[in-house]
Amino acid sequence: MRRAIRLTLFALVIATSSCSTTEPNRSAAIGCELGSPVEGNLRIATTVAPITSIVANVAGDTGTSIVGIVPEGTNSHTFEPKPSDAATLESADVIFINGLVLEEPTKDLALANLKSGAIICELGTDILPESDYIYDFSFPREGGKPNPHLWTNPPMAKEYARVVRDVLSRLSPANAWAFAANYDAFAAKVDALDEAMKVATATIPESQRKLVTYHDAYAYFAKHYGYSVIGALQPSSFDEPTPKEIADLIAQITSEGVKAVFGSEVFPSPVLEQIGAETGVRYVDVLRDDDLIGTPGDPEHSWLGLMRFNFATMVEALGGDASALKTLDVGDVAVDKAVYPQ
Repeated sequence: MRRAIRLTLFALVIATSSCSTTEPNRSAAIGCELGSPVEGNLRIATTVAPITSIVANVAGDTGTSIVGIVPEGTNSHTFEPKPSDAATLESADVIFINGLVLEEPTKDLALANLKSGAIICELGTDILPESDYIYDFSFPREGGKPNPHLWTNPPMAKEYARVVRDVLSRLSPANAWAFAANYDAFAAKVDALDEAMKVATATIPESQRKLVTYHDAYAYFAKHYGYSVIGALQPSSFDEPTPKEIADLIAQITSEGVKAVFGSEVFPSPVLEQIGAETGVRYVDVLRDDDLIGTPGDPEHSWLGLMRFNFATMVEALGGDASALKTLDVGDVAVDKAVYPQ
């Protein structure tokens, strides 16, 4: 009942706003190309931790305030923001979200509380044409939600950073030189990660470059590096898989000769562990999707640290050599002062 009341009140707010002649058209504030210079230090809101980290690297030490909304280790697909998050969204000059229909409740709350002149930048939606959207077993086309996990693919994460640089430079022209320098330094590290992953992947026989995961977070990554995503346990509804779905996945793992199955630190799965035991395939349960390594302030608590950890884990489990990845410097290009909810 509480949910129904809350949704009704929210709908009333939206309806009232749309009927007002003094309120701006909030949906017109969605677009990474929008926004004008603002006075004083920028205030930024973000959603998932990987995006917060990318934004923090570009913003650097410019006095910019960055506050994340989605707690680390939370299912971003089903996350609903707290009423207190409205204050963060209301004060932001720009709100960076992933888009591709990932954070709709947060986007709705942002639209209901957006201050005049503020914008919402959907990074994934901005960089990826609809013709390149990936739909699959966890994100079927008929569901209307493409796979949104672009940030696990380094070239796409670099594009996120480029868009962030351009948006921040437009909103704070005095700091444009700093944003450009930070982006260049970050992009160089992303390129180094990308190259190291290619070197590491080459040590895995092509027949073993097959991924079975709990959460379907590596579709764009797999396409870029030449892996095949055989399956993911978590269905599109995010409910528990049916016995038939489990049986089908077991049969596929066996027929495809899969080397390892990957669980998630964020989404513990006794079912996937049992699948590994039944098929005799190694089960690795430490991959992280939205949860950065360590805690805020730790050297590897960053998008770079997260990707290196995940990539090295996958390469080694599939029989490859992750040395090229392990020697990388994954430190931020500037001190990360963003707020990461835990």
